[in-house]
Amino acid sequence: MTTPPPNQPPYPPQGSATYPAAQPMNPADEKMWATLIHIGGVFYFLPSLIGYLVLKDRGPFVRAHTATALNFQITMLIASAVGGILSIIGIGLLILALVWVFNVVFSIIAAVKASQGQWYTYPLSIPIVS
Repeated sequence: MTTPPPNQPPYPPQGSATYPAAQPMNPADEKMWATLIHIGGVFYFLPSLIGYLVLKDRGPFVRAHTATALNFQITMLIASAVGGILSIIGIGLLILALVWVFNVVFSIIAAVKASQGQWYTYPLSIPIVS
């Protein structure tokens, strides 16, 4: 084990670690990942959350699409919770069915728009993440 020079601690100062910045993606990769995140929305919340956390700093197009997908999935999660609670009185089953249909249909529409390189905003989505 080597000893540090005098007047220097044996470890790097706190906050001095440098990590490489995330490299921006080329437009084709941004479109591909945005499309995959929207397709993952058919399986609900987790793909859009992971996509947002991992890809948000890789380009403006993929950031906008992952944030939009995450907002929509959070909205669908809230609607599913309400439907689950209201299923006690029967109307919740209708809400759960509508949530499933909305999720599948609008996720496919968003994936098509992303693959075409177009911006898309889901209807009925609560803007939570930007």
